[in-house]
Amino acid sequence: MDDAPLEGAPLIAPSSTEHPLHEACVEACRSVYDPEIPVNIFDLGLIYTIEIDAENAVKVIMTLTAPGCPVAGEMPGWVQDAVGAVPGVKEVDVEMVFDPPWGMDMMSDEARLELGFM
Repeated sequence: MDDAPLEGAPLIAPSSTEHPLHEACVEACRSVYDPEIPVNIFDLGLIYTIEIDAENAVKVIMTLTAPGCPVAGEMPGWVQDAVGAVPGVKEVDVEMVFDPPWGMDMMSDEARLELGFM
């Protein structure tokens, strides 16, 4: 996924990769799986942004592979629980968005390989 916003799509801020908790939050997201797909949601490209402020409050902006996903009501809670368990994280807010829509081009190379798309 490149850094340029999709035409007509809202700007989604980049993740705060410099924060000391960022990598642990990414790993926490990697522990969450869509039950229908054997790849974690981070490598699937469902996590758009992980923002961490100076007080260690984390905001995750994510999407689903499809708005009608059977676990749409549950997955944000799974992400909140996983990221909230990271030592040092004070609070977690998970926002679900569908714009820009998810596409297979958002998957990591590892996810494509796992799913047989490479």
